[in-house]
Amino acid sequence: MPFGNCRHCANNTCGGRPNMKTPGPCTCPHPCHGWAAATTDPAVLRSQGWARAWRAAASVAYHPGGAALTVVDLDNPEAIVWARANLPATRTVPTTRGEHWLYQGAMQSANAVRPGVDIKSSMQYARWLGPGTGAIAELPDAVRALVVKEPVPVRLVAVPVQALAAGGECRHRTPAYLERGIVMAVQRIAEAREAVHATVYRTFLAVLSTHGRCGCLTDAHMQRLFTAAQAKGETARHCTDAWTNAQTRLGL
Repeated sequence: MPFGNCRHCANNTCGGRPNMKTPGPCTCPHPCHGWAAATTDPAVLRSQGWARAWRAAASVAYHPGGAALTVVDLDNPEAIVWARANLPATRTVPTTRGEHWLYQGAMQSANAVRPGVDIKSSMQYARWLGPGTGAIAELPDAVRALVVKEPVPVRLVAVPVQALAAGGECRHRTPAYLERGIVMAVQRIAEAREAVHATVYRTFLAVLSTHGRCGCLTDAHMQRLFTAAQAKGETARHCTDAWTNAQTRLGL
C-alpha cells in the first residue's frame, strides 16, 4: 500500500510523498513508502498500526513485481485497442481511465513505453481496483520487448594518445584489463536504483579518466555503455550529453 507504514510517516508527516521509494527525513527502520512498503506478512497486516492504515487508506495498491506479476497499464481507449490487437488476452481490471492487464511474471518497470501504456512490475506499485475478469496468462515476450530500447548508433570522438605505460605499450590495450573495466561500468549503471542520470555521468567519467587518453576505447565499447544507460531509461541525448560533459571535465 502506498502510505507510510510507521507512526513517524503517518499522513506523510515525515515529508515524504506516497509514491516515494524511500522515506522522508524520519529514522524508519525500513523504507515506508510506495512499493518498498509492500508486505505479505500476516502478522504485519494484522498489526494495530496497519489496521488503522487500512481503515484510513483512500486507495489500496500493491507491488506487482513482489507478487510475481506485471501490470500493463492502459490509460486510454486507443491504448486498449492497441493491446487487444497486439497482446495475448489475460486478466483485465477496469480502471478510472482505462484498463490494467495482468500477466504472470515479473520484469523491469517502465513508463510511457508507447502512447498511453506503462509497465508496472518490479519497484513499482499499481492501484488495486478489484480482482478483474479472465485467466492470468504468462508474461509474453511482446510485453518484455516494450521496455527494450533500440540502441542508438554513436560515434566516438577520436582522442590522441598522450602517454604510454612503461615498456612502450599501452596497458589499457590489454584485452582483460579493458574488458573488466567496461563490464564493471555496465554493471554499475544496471544496478542503479536512483539518481540514474548522475550515476551514468559518473560512470562515463570514470571510464574516460582511465581509458580516454590512449585511444583504446572503440565504438563498440561506447555503444555498450550507451545501451546500458538507455536500458535504465536514459535518452540518447542524455547519454551523448553525459559523455561530452565528462570529456570536457577531463580536458579531452
